[in-house]
Amino acid sequence: MAANLETAIRKIKDTTQDIGKNIYDHINIPPKNTWKCLLNDDDIKQYEQLVIKKKYPYLDFKDVEIKLNPNKNIRHNLRDVSNFNEPNSCDTNEESMNVEIFNRGVQSMELQCKVQNYDWGKLGADSMVAKLVASANSSYDIDSSKPYAELWMGTHPNGPSIIIDRGVALSEYLKTNVDAIGPEVRRKFDVSVPFLLKVLSVRKALSIQAHPTKEHAEDLHKNFPDLYKDPNHKPELAIALTHFEGLCGFRPLSEIKTFLMKLPELTDILSEDSVNALLAHNAVNDSTSLLKDVFQSLMTCDKNKISNSLESLLQRLETEDESTQSLLLYPLLKQLHADFPGDVGCFAPYFMNYMQLRPGQAIFLKPNLPHAYLSGDCVECMACSDNVVRAGLTPKHIDVPTLIGMLDYTSYKPSEMLFTPQMEDENSCIWRPPVPDFAVVKIKVENGDSYNTIVRSSPSILIVISGSGEVCDTEPIAAKPGVVIFLKASRQLTFTPAPNSHIEAYQAICNV
Repeated sequence: MAANLETAIRKIKDTTQDIGKNIYDHINIPPKNTWKCLLNDDDIKQYEQLVIKKKYPYLDFKDVEIKLNPNKNIRHNLRDVSNFNEPNSCDTNEESMNVEIFNRGVQSMELQCKVQNYDWGKLGADSMVAKLVASANSSYDIDSSKPYAELWMGTHPNGPSIIIDRGVALSEYLKTNVDAIGPEVRRKFDVSVPFLLKVLSVRKALSIQAHPTKEHAEDLHKNFPDLYKDPNHKPELAIALTHFEGLCGFRPLSEIKTFLMKLPELTDILSEDSVNALLAHNAVNDSTSLLKDVFQSLMTCDKNKISNSLESLLQRLETEDESTQSLLLYPLLKQLHADFPGDVGCFAPYFMNYMQLRPGQAIFLKPNLPHAYLSGDCVECMACSDNVVRAGLTPKHIDVPTLIGMLDYTSYKPSEMLFTPQMEDENSCIWRPPVPDFAVVKIKVENGDSYNTIVRSSPSILIVISGSGEVCDTEPIAAKPGVVIFLKASRQLTFTPAPNSHIEAYQAICNV
C-alpha cells in the first residue's frame, strides 16, 4: 500500500509542480494503513482520515487543509488538481488519496524589513524611515536619540526582508518557490531578486563616492576582495520624497573656472600647472583630461594643507555679504566642515553639481559618476551590491588611485542630471534606467478610484508612502504608510483608497 500511495503523491507532484512538490515534501509514508503528515513544528497527527490545517512557512499558500481518505475502487483524473479548490483523487491499485486544498495560492506577501541605524540618518521621529516603520507596526518604539537612516527591502544578506506570516526570509522562500520570480528574471539573474529598494532619511552628508562598472567590479573583487565584497555593479536611482539635496556629476567647466578664480584658498593647494591649463581651456577641445589633473591634485594634496585652506576660506567667507556667501556656497561649506572638519570632500561642491530636488524629482547615478547625498528623504533603488569607491566626507578608506582612474570627468548641467519618468497610465509612472537590474514605478490612486496594477514579468517589492485603504490580490492588506509587499511575477494588485483618502506607493521591478 505504501508504495502505491507514494506513487499517487508523486503523480500530484508532477501535475501541480510547486504545490505537489511541497505536499510530497511534508508527507512521510509509514507502513500498512497508517498515514502520517510531518509538520514543520514536528506536530504529528495520525488518523484513518487525516486532516491538517496549518500555516506552512515554505508553501505558496497560507491556510491549507489536506484530507487523505482511503476510498477503494474510486477512480478520478487529475485535470482539476491545479485549480487548488476542488476535491481531487488519484487512483492507485489498492486505495485512492483525496486531496482538498482551500485558499487559492496568495500572490502577495507582507514583509518586515531591516532598518539601518547609520550615523548620518535623521534622529527619532524626524526620520521618515522611523515614521514609516512605526506606522506599519504599532508596537515599534522610536528612540528620539537614535538615527534611522535606511529601510532595506529585498534579499540582500546584510538586511534580508522577512515574510511576516511565514517567519522566513524572502530569499529562502524564493529558493523553493522559483516560479514567483518568473522565467525572464530567472534566465537573467537566477533565483535572487536583483534589486534592493530603500527609503533613506539623510541628516548629514554621505560620503562622496562612485560605483564601478560590472566589468571593473569583477576585477576589483578578484584583486581586492577585502575592500570590494562582491563582483556586481551598483547603479542607483534616487527619487525625492521631501526636499532633497545632493552632489551629482562634475559641474559645467565654466562654473568650475569661476570658483577657481574666486577661491585662492582652493587654487593654492592645487597643481599650478593643472589649474592654469584648465583656465586656459577653450570650449572646442575635450576638457576631461584637464579636469582629471586638477581633481587628482586635490585628492592627493597633503591633509594639513587641506585643513588649513578650509579654515582660511571659512574665515574669509564669514565676513562676506550674503549674496557673495550664497554665490560661493558658504552655507553648504560651513555645514560640511562642521560634520567633517578638514576633510578634502568639503571642497567637492566647487567641482560637482549641487542638486536641490523637489518631491518627485529623481537622479540616476550611473557607474563612475561621483555623487553624494546631503540631506532629505528619498526612495532609492539599486542593483544588489556593496561596491563603493569613496572620495571624501568619510572616515572610511579612500582608494585614491582607483577613484582617479575610474571617474567620469564629463561636465554636466544640473538639468542633465535629472532623470524623468514615463507615464504608463493615469495612475502610474515609471523610471526606467538603462540597466536590467531594476526600474521603479510610482503609483498614485485618488479618493473614489480603484486601480489594478500593471502586470509585470518580474517579481516586485512595493512600499506604501502615504494615504490609507486596501491593497488586495486574493486577500486584502491594509494599505498604510510603511507597509511593504512582495508581489510575485505576472500578478497584480488592486488599490482601493479609504473614503476621503488616497494611496501613494513605490514599486521596484526588474527592468526586463
